[in-house]
Amino acid sequence: MTVIEAEASHVRRLEWQRAVVREIVVETPRVKSFSLQVENWRGHLPGQHVDIRLTAEDGHRAQRSYSLASPPEDELLTLTVERVDDGEVSPYFVDDVRIGDQFELRGPIGGYFVWTVGMGGPPCLIAGGSGIAPLMAMLRHRDRSNDRGVALLLYSSRCLQDIIYRDELDAMARRNSELRIIHTLTRKQPEGWVGHRGRINKALLAEAGFPPERNPKIYVCGPTPFVEDISRSLVELGHDPLTIKTERFGPSGG
Repeated sequence: MTVIEAEASHVRRLEWQRAVVREIVVETPRVKSFSLQVENWRGHLPGQHVDIRLTAEDGHRAQRSYSLASPPEDELLTLTVERVDDGEVSPYFVDDVRIGDQFELRGPIGGYFVWTVGMGGPPCLIAGGSGIAPLMAMLRHRDRSNDRGVALLLYSSRCLQDIIYRDELDAMARRNSELRIIHTLTRKQPEGWVGHRGRINKALLAEAGFPPERNPKIYVCGPTPFVEDISRSLVELGHDPLTIKTERFGPSGG
């Protein structure tokens, strides 16, 4: 599917479709990825999301939105779900969903927080925790392209075990030297850790590169306070607010 076709698909009337779980990957102790087969999927752009709807035996329904972590090139759709202890949907997904299970899905949704290699860049992707999911769709799309260009991922996690997609990200960086990945651990660092420590701040953003004069395409995704702090710091560093695209989530989205 071309970018134009995918852009047009999201404005069509969305209908609920059946999604079948075909693969489950344990990403971290609290995060799993679910690969889904959706027969009539029309394609999507990296950065878009979907609604999912679960129906209990008593008829009770719960609905949540999740970003797609898979690139448009993949046959199966991938959702990456972090368990939120007081959530209504994420504990069921992480604890109970098995291969072969089915639920309802509609999408793709959203045309603002998207990036493709055809849009140019350089892309500057900034993630907090499970906010990496839509940015991973962009990186996977880029990894499958012959026109990769320079890219940066700045990724904040609580500890080493909480880095989602860690092995895959490392492999991407090994395959392409123009992809720079910077990790920072905010709560616990292993012995011998040589990466960054603490939260992403203005100093780290400046050190990471991609100054305003390079006209980067900036995408920030994570909890609301994280996104607001990063956006404020980027503007203070001279970036045009119109070049900063954000997507945020909170515990109530679990």
